Amino acid sequence: MEDDRKDAVYGTPQKYDPTFKGPIYNRGCTDVICCVLLFLAIVGYVAVGIIAWTHGDPRKVIYPTDSRGEFCGQKGTKNADKPFLFYFNIVKCANPLVLLEFHCPTPQICVKQCPDRYLTLLSARNTRDFDYYKQFCVPGFQNNKGVTEILRDGECPAVITPSKPLAQRCFPAIHASKGVLMVGNETTYEDGHGARKNITDLVEGAKKANKILEARQLAMQIFEDYTVSWYWIIIGLVIAMLLSLLFIVLLRFLAGIMVWVMIVMVILVLGYGIFHCYMEYSRLRGEAGSDVSLVDLGFQTDLRVYLHLRQTWMAFMIILSILEVVIILLLIFLRKRILIAIALIKEASRAVGHVMCSLLYPLVTFFLLCLCIAYWASTSVFLSTSNTAVYKVVDDTACPLLRKTCNPETFPLRNESLQCPTARCQFAFYGGESTYHRALLGLQIFNAFMFFWLANFVLALGQVTLAGAFASYYWAMRKPDDMPAFPLFSAFGRALRYHTGSLAFGSLILAIVQIIRVMLEYLDQRLKAAQNKFAKFLMVCLKCCFWCLEKFIKFLNRNAYIMIAIYGTNFCTSARNAFFLLMRNIIRVAVLDKVTDFLFLLGKLLIVGSVGILAFFFFTHRIRIVQDTAPPLNYYWVPILTVIIGSYLIAHGFFSVYGMCVDTLFLCFLEDLERNDGSAERPYFMSSTLKKLLNKTNKKVAES
Repeated sequence: MEDDRKDAVYGTPQKYDPTFKGPIYNRGCTDVICCVLLFLAIVGYVAVGIIAWTHGDPRKVIYPTDSRGEFCGQKGTKNADKPFLFYFNIVKCANPLVLLEFHCPTPQICVKQCPDRYLTLLSARNTRDFDYYKQFCVPGFQNNKGVTEILRDGECPAVITPSKPLAQRCFPAIHASKGVLMVGNETTYEDGHGARKNITDLVEGAKKANKILEARQLAMQIFEDYTVSWYWIIIGLVIAMLLSLLFIVLLRFLAGIMVWVMIVMVILVLGYGIFHCYMEYSRLRGEAGSDVSLVDLGFQTDLRVYLHLRQTWMAFMIILSILEVVIILLLIFLRKRILIAIALIKEASRAVGHVMCSLLYPLVTFFLLCLCIAYWASTSVFLSTSNTAVYKVVDDTACPLLRKTCNPETFPLRNESLQCPTARCQFAFYGGESTYHRALLGLQIFNAFMFFWLANFVLALGQVTLAGAFASYYWAMRKPDDMPAFPLFSAFGRALRYHTGSLAFGSLILAIVQIIRVMLEYLDQRLKAAQNKFAKFLMVCLKCCFWCLEKFIKFLNRNAYIMIAIYGTNFCTSARNAFFLLMRNIIRVAVLDKVTDFLFLLGKLLIVGSVGILAFFFFTHRIRIVQDTAPPLNYYWVPILTVIIGSYLIAHGFFSVYGMCVDTLFLCFLEDLERNDGSAERPYFMSSTLKKLLNKTNKKVAES
């Protein structure tokens, strides 16, 4: 009765189908509407890219441009002899939005050289230094106004400081020995009239600019390290690849030993913890103050105080004892399921051995993801550099043209300027007022959304391809004789030909959740300065909920793709069948998931740790390989971290294939138990090890 109620809640088990012999070859297209929607979205994405490439100019990221959008030091431009960009107020560049818009909201001009002395407009005015100072004013500057008017109109900077060029941009050199004095948190200077001027903001901006200079020097040293160590880095990554392959092979023979050693080690560690807590509890007996209760002591910021209480060690001992008892009871009642998990892991090693080309498929996924990232990044840069300089009419008197858009080159000659004789056409902001410029934020969001959609589609394609290949292995009665000639290529072709729509459907759902999470992160950054505790609490709850939702959708999609690869059903049907199948075997799912997670974690730690230790001893000149030794480096951690990160990515690529194999075989195993009964007409497809663990036999085999 309990099984009947369970089946009623989680669907009906699969029935025997005499025609089913593994992945169905005669199948039809699924989720065609989503396939069409993906095609239209890609066409729109290409159109956005073309529009962005038409309006954008990535040279703005590399080469500096002045406030009028003209390049500095580029041949064929007005500023061909002025290669450096000078900022009137560099403090305004210390804004995160500058990274998004690639423009600092302060007047900028191209100059022949960066300032090499300290001057202020007030001190330089009416002196021989003003001829030098004028080269840092706007082009065409006429010295016919007062100081306040010049500063109001943004024609000259209030102050210039000794600067150094970085990427053709002038940044203040706060460590110069002349001109700059720092006193505590405030920096002051003496002008020509003896007045003390506060330039704290300027120094703060200069500090940030100096950090950029230091970052540039660091980047150059890191680049030098890569140029002399790339050969050894590649060798380290090859070693990581060989170790990953060796670990997968060893799992076929040592999976059981590794799992049981892990379980015994956990039990022993918990046992030692209980023993240690008891010894500390006994040692504190009779000591002054050790019998104070946790409630009486209350909360203390110094947590070490609690270690001097007997009650603390008693609580630790009780918690560890409960964990020990729970683990032992789980081992007693779940030992059979642990053995099944070990057998499936061993079977996965055999499957990977028969489909060896599957280990190379992550390279295909990596290549396609690189294409997605490159298109997204280039489109984002082109969109961000589509802005143009916008000028507005500015006047201190009432003027009908006030705040209207103008052209600084033609404004003095136009009739409109006669209406307001004192009006000026002044730089307002960097952006644009056309429909395209107003839609830039939406286009950036669409660009990010399409990146998530296509990246998830590429990952889904890889999962369906691998699942189809490994399912062909499981459902072959005589392995590997009954397997197709090229299972991986066959599965890849079926996925693209019949199930592009289903893959688009699953990746679309995940992309929507991910773009919402990105928007929540953006809102969270904007709300950090707010004091509304309820808004912060609500934001934390939303971020947590959508994080959990994303994890669940990834889990559901992964198993849905396996069912798509086997049966060729649409996404919703496959997701429902996979979910119900797993829920009917929830304990087996939990055990297998934790066992495989541990093995993969252990494998990654062993591979990354081994290669990382080898790289550490080599690049720190503690060992030699043959007659060669490590090259001299500025920072030995540069190649070491590169090898460690690369080793992890390589190991993750290998184990992602292996994990997909285990998940596929597990679902096939559950389907096998529901479909077949071991009779001559309905024989089991599982391996002999699994049949032995479950006390199952095929009657045809038994009679022979």
